[in-house]
Amino acid sequence: MNWKINVLIAICVMLFSCNSKEKKSTIPQQVDKVIEEKRTYFNTKHIIEANELKIIIGSANVKVVHFSRPAKYKEGHIAGSVNIWRTDIEATSYPYKGMMSTKEQLETLFSRLGINTDDTLIIYDAVASCDAARLWWVLDNYGFKNVRILNGGIDAWVNEEGKLTTNETIVETTNFVLPKEYAGSLYITKEEMLHEVSGNSASVILDTRTTDEFTGKRQKKGAKSGGRIPSSRLMDWANCMNYNGDKKFKEYTKLAAMYESIISDKDQLVISYCHSGVRSAHTAFVLTELLGYKNVKNYDGSWTEWSHFEDYPKEKDSITTLL
Repeated sequence: MNWKINVLIAICVMLFSCNSKEKKSTIPQQVDKVIEEKRTYFNTKHIIEANELKIIIGSANVKVVHFSRPAKYKEGHIAGSVNIWRTDIEATSYPYKGMMSTKEQLETLFSRLGINTDDTLIIYDAVASCDAARLWWVLDNYGFKNVRILNGGIDAWVNEEGKLTTNETIVETTNFVLPKEYAGSLYITKEEMLHEVSGNSASVILDTRTTDEFTGKRQKKGAKSGGRIPSSRLMDWANCMNYNGDKKFKEYTKLAAMYESIISDKDQLVISYCHSGVRSAHTAFVLTELLGYKNVKNYDGSWTEWSHFEDYPKEKDSITTLL
């Protein structure tokens, strides 16, 4: 009798094992398919959707920043938001414009705008998050991480039936303080950039401007000449966005495919630059936050600074005709 029971148990074990093997061979494929279909960005800590903002807006430690020229802010903004423009976060000690502001400048600005040290900042704009990403980059370099960019900007807010106002936000001044120690891990100086260009570096240099700027056909205001930094590769920042649509970031798979074709390793040093470090800050956000590249730098001075030094190497393919 015992031997019959043992045989029955053995058969049951064999059948169970076969069934288990069958499941193991099919489940991973199903899971992979779901992951591929629903895969999100590498990191979503610094991005927020309009429907998510509607839930938390008005909370005590949430402050919203409308990044635009003051005139645009007055035309309409999210209720409770404060206005910041590029000149507010620029240093004034250089012979050229666009350089990152000092720590003290930012602390004074944020204190005046009623922003507290422990607040979470929601930054939005009307230009596909380009200006918002610049402020994210500046703050990250000074060690302030409580920042989220509103995906799709003001258009996304309106499409979510979010209300706008023309009323100026009344604030009480605070004592905003940035961390005493900060890494500046996304920052590279002109001297470090020159070293990368002059040596046999394996770094990838991305020019995030337009084709006309890259070839030297167009010279924007502030630059001493048209052209580009040698060995740089063109990757217009706007390619990352649904620029002529909802102004949101493209999905992960599309972004990954774009950059995998020119950057072989996510540990490789990647340096982005543009005219004055704004568009290239946006590219730095995409590479680090959305795609998970680990060694990315944004050249703050970018072409504006580089073109001011006559002995720095330059390249161009076209006669400059657009000024």
